[in-house]
Amino acid sequence: MNNKELQFAYRVKRALDANLEHLPESTTQSLAEARRVALARKKTTAPVRVAASQFALAGAMGGNFTPSSSFSWLGRLGVAIPLLAGVMLFAGLYEHEHQQRISALAEIDAGVLSDELPLSAYLDHGFNAYLAQQGE
Repeated sequence: MNNKELQFAYRVKRALDANLEHLPESTTQSLAEARRVALARKKTTAPVRVAASQFALAGAMGGNFTPSSSFSWLGRLGVAIPLLAGVMLFAGLYEHEHQQRISALAEIDAGVLSDELPLSAYLDHGFNAYLAQQGE
């Protein structure tokens, strides 16, 4: 329901509540009877999770599994497997990036230790700041 429909529903409710005390006794009784009949006709529905958990409990106690309980396990696997694959993918990406960073630092360290860097690199303040940052 959008905002206008909600406001309309509240206005109708307030108007009905305001005039409720002025209704004749016969009307009030017939409304109460209609409510009792409607509640008696209402279908009772059990939540799906409750039914599935009862089947799982029956299976754990030695009963037979029903197709609905086996689908719940398939549904759980359908969530767990992609989640596990995602975690493994992120762990692999992290490890790959970590190895790339180690390789880049090793090249810089090898260049510094072997004196293959030009003299201007040591005079560059940005390079010194980069080395200090990488050392932390």
